Amino acid sequence: MDNKLYEISGHIVDVINRRIFKGVIIVNEGRIEKIVESEEVQPNFILPGLIDAHIHIESSMLIPSEFARLAVVHGTIGTVSDPHEIANVLGIEGIRFMISNGKKVAFKFCFGASSCVPATPFETAGAGIGLKETEDLLRMDEVKYLSEMMNFPGVLGNDPVVMQKIALARKYNKPVDGHAPGLRGEEAKRYIESCITTDHECYTIDEAREKIGHGMKILIREGSAARNFEALSPLIDQFPESIMFCSDDLHPNDLVKGHINEVVKRSIGKGYDIMNTLRACTVNPVVHYKLDAGLLRPGDPADFIVADNLDDFNILATYVDGGKVAENGKSLIPTIKETSLNTFNASLMQESDIRILQKGSHIRVMEAMDGQLITRQLLMEPKIAGSEVVSDMARDILKIVVKDRYRDAPPVVAFVRGFGLERGAIASSVAHDSHNIIAVGTDDRSIVEAINMVSEAKGGISLADTWQKIILPLPVAGIMSPCDGYQVAELYDQLNREVKNLGTSLQAPYMTLSFMALLVIPELKISDKGLFDVNSFDFTDLFVEGF
Repeated sequence: MDNKLYEISGHIVDVINRRIFKGVIIVNEGRIEKIVESEEVQPNFILPGLIDAHIHIESSMLIPSEFARLAVVHGTIGTVSDPHEIANVLGIEGIRFMISNGKKVAFKFCFGASSCVPATPFETAGAGIGLKETEDLLRMDEVKYLSEMMNFPGVLGNDPVVMQKIALARKYNKPVDGHAPGLRGEEAKRYIESCITTDHECYTIDEAREKIGHGMKILIREGSAARNFEALSPLIDQFPESIMFCSDDLHPNDLVKGHINEVVKRSIGKGYDIMNTLRACTVNPVVHYKLDAGLLRPGDPADFIVADNLDDFNILATYVDGGKVAENGKSLIPTIKETSLNTFNASLMQESDIRILQKGSHIRVMEAMDGQLITRQLLMEPKIAGSEVVSDMARDILKIVVKDRYRDAPPVVAFVRGFGLERGAIASSVAHDSHNIIAVGTDDRSIVEAINMVSEAKGGISLADTWQKIILPLPVAGIMSPCDGYQVAELYDQLNREVKNLGTSLQAPYMTLSFMALLVIPELKISDKGLFDVNSFDFTDLFVEGF
């Protein structure tokens, strides 16, 4: 459709003024010129386009242009995107790549200046973003905010670099995103009073209400691994001006099925007010981040969606800047060809590299939980074969390995419970936040094969067992594919099915695996430098003496 001048009619959903009326929208040169009430309209509903208020595009394993190509089908017209995944690999060069690629398609990408790169000093990253790089980014019009301040201990302790980054955001009048799982009481109040404006890490409604009481915006997250809608959804009607929807991390097979539209449908289905629901994914993020996205007002960019009804919320068409970008489940955005940029120097491994000799009567075991980023720390008796500690499938205690991808260094080996594999291994170079190679498996041969497949591909996710070996290559920074998103999703879906055949009951095993290395989420995690106790924020030993 020519977006220079045209009309579209229907039941117009005016979220700002909380009304639905019959009308005609006149679009001229990509903007809404006029809205006229009329009885002669199409039976469909016209709404503002949906916005994901916090996502790491890299976790979709797609470059931004390809992410947009899939997302618009579900009525998404924009995202608030923290590019700290690629920043941890390639620094400011990686963020500039994301911005440049995103500009090549009709989609409202809002990128942030990543605040914690590397996320901690307890892991090896490929790059860092200091004060100069932070200011360079915040000066850019395309960068709308300072990304999630994961270093909440640094905020509470008035760390000079942390506080200077927050001061830079204030200097350029840009909000600061938060990240403080479980932070409560006076510490939460102090964190928020340091100009931290949002949190997407609340997993109890009491925590969320407390933070809202201190002036914070709360993001209700429904991603591929972390899902907090059921716990937090009453906030939609209780605090409609303080709530946004986000996915945080969304794998490609899930993006093919749906996006923020699925959260909208669930909210409406549970009986929450439709205007409050829509406000959380339209008005609130646009206002908070000062996005150049339309809200169905004269003069706004013509960013809107057409739905057949407000119950099933079936998206018929999506428009960005007046142009139709999706229709009847088909994307109209073309695939953009990009050259890959990367840093990957991991050497190949041998089985002897991951053997563990017994040194104590008990071991610390990470317990992964389905649908959560947090883990629990368990103390358990190890299974011994000869003088070695080995995986124990009967008790679901499996070997987990992290291999430095940036330099040649010995791997770190520990144990994890919750994956439920009965044979074989899986590995991935998507491992938050530094994106070293992480693997879990039942036997050393399979683990080493899975890791080496990733190394040889210069990034990817893999599966290895006696019968088969599969890999999805991710050559862009070792975390994204430049290929057709639907093909990437299909291969990722195949890998997920095959992991289920290996015995796991996890809903998103690769996503769960990627967060086992995230050192800022409690309780016990693993990096390329060692086993890490998040509660004490320091390394800890695998073996426990005198237990």
